[in-house]
Amino acid sequence: MPCHLESPPRRSVLYDIPPVPVGAQDRRVDLLDALDVLHEHLTQSLCDQVYESNRTTERNREWTLATLSQFWTAIVLRAPESLTQALQEAAHGRDELLPHVETTEEAFFQKCKGLHWKFFHGLYYRYTQSVLPEAEPLYAQSAAGLIGRFPNLFLIDGSRLDSVAHRLKIAQKTRKVLLPGCLTACYDLFRGITRQVLYDPDAAKAELNRARQIVPAFPKGSLWVGDRLYASIQFFWDLENAGQFGVFRFNRTVGVTRKHLIGRGRTIDGGRWEEWLVEAGSGQTAPKITLRLIVWKKKGEATRKLLTNILDPEHLTAEEALALYPLRWQVERLFNDLKTVLNLNRFYAANPNAVAMQVYATAIVHTAFRIAQGRIAKRHEISPDWISTAKLFPKLAVASIYWSGAELGFHATCRANPGVQLAKPNWHRERFAQTTLGAICVERRNEHRRARRFCKSRRRWTSFTRLPGGRKLT
Repeated sequence: MPCHLESPPRRSVLYDIPPVPVGAQDRRVDLLDALDVLHEHLTQSLCDQVYESNRTTERNREWTLATLSQFWTAIVLRAPESLTQALQEAAHGRDELLPHVETTEEAFFQKCKGLHWKFFHGLYYRYTQSVLPEAEPLYAQSAAGLIGRFPNLFLIDGSRLDSVAHRLKIAQKTRKVLLPGCLTACYDLFRGITRQVLYDPDAAKAELNRARQIVPAFPKGSLWVGDRLYASIQFFWDLENAGQFGVFRFNRTVGVTRKHLIGRGRTIDGGRWEEWLVEAGSGQTAPKITLRLIVWKKKGEATRKLLTNILDPEHLTAEEALALYPLRWQVERLFNDLKTVLNLNRFYAANPNAVAMQVYATAIVHTAFRIAQGRIAKRHEISPDWISTAKLFPKLAVASIYWSGAELGFHATCRANPGVQLAKPNWHRERFAQTTLGAICVERRNEHRRARRFCKSRRRWTSFTRLPGGRKLT
């Protein structure tokens, strides 16, 4: 039976989420769950497997893949002032989160420059596959009725990374803003985590071409939701060949010929919809394909059109498709979490491999934190969408810093008392490991939004690979 997603086109997803129960704001929340997910799966053996499967001529010395992953994960959690500061703390063993590696700073930067980013991409992918059984489908419960019909529901989008300072010799002669690359993210709507993050050092690379690399890796029957860029005949054929489905905003550049009307109806907000079987494409660059066009209209509102290759309305009704598309904004929240909440808008190094290491370390931390967010919500019987990532993630990071300090102090105490069997405290019961549910819940926004600031200099930008000699960096 089809489900009914009660989410009108212009309403926030949160309006369809049951609110936090009255009196639950004072409940205690354990903050160390995320670190358990992080350390139980991001292991030495996992790093060794990834290294051996990707290695050609690279050599493992002091800065192994395991120590690099631990270091960059700590950088994401701590957000230090500089890498120099973090390297000094790592060399002296002052932080439990940082690996104790007694090497020079030059050795670290040389390793980051020479180790290809494919190692960290492989580590991110293996880690995601490892924690996938623990990522329960708790998010987007308004669309939970689709879980039985589609094994996976993915949101896909791309984004350019923020600029880096001109700290490279080859960039000294350009006055353009230097962008270190771009991302394409595949976001699992029900599990609340990324299933694939594809980094490219060329910020100008076509977003659709990057997305086409991702699709074949996922199982048949998966459903993809994206903006009008993905309403491409070539992309629909990619989905058809992979046995997958897509719902995308209609693109005016795609020519469609209406064949016959499938049905008409009304949405719960008073709008009218109709769906047509259409023939899309011109047949010049790709064969024509039969698709389903869904058109929604409401007096005084903008018309919305969707294209899908799900031809059977019983498999996905027009009302479901129209209510599903607004959930696409969850992938925009993903980019906001990565860049703003986890500080991916600030880069610590200015070469593609080091940037990619920070990108994938951030994606790993985001995955662990989102699983912890789902656990917290399940334990307190609320929707995880009612927990604010902007409030929760910094508290988890601060808890990790205090936890590392506590571990360091305990080990120092054990060394100062040789032969004495000391009982290790339960850190989960300490004050730094707890907060209240009310302190991490979202607040409704008012209707008066502040306009986003835009830097005019970003209109003139270039990327690593567009600089003279920049190809050698990758």
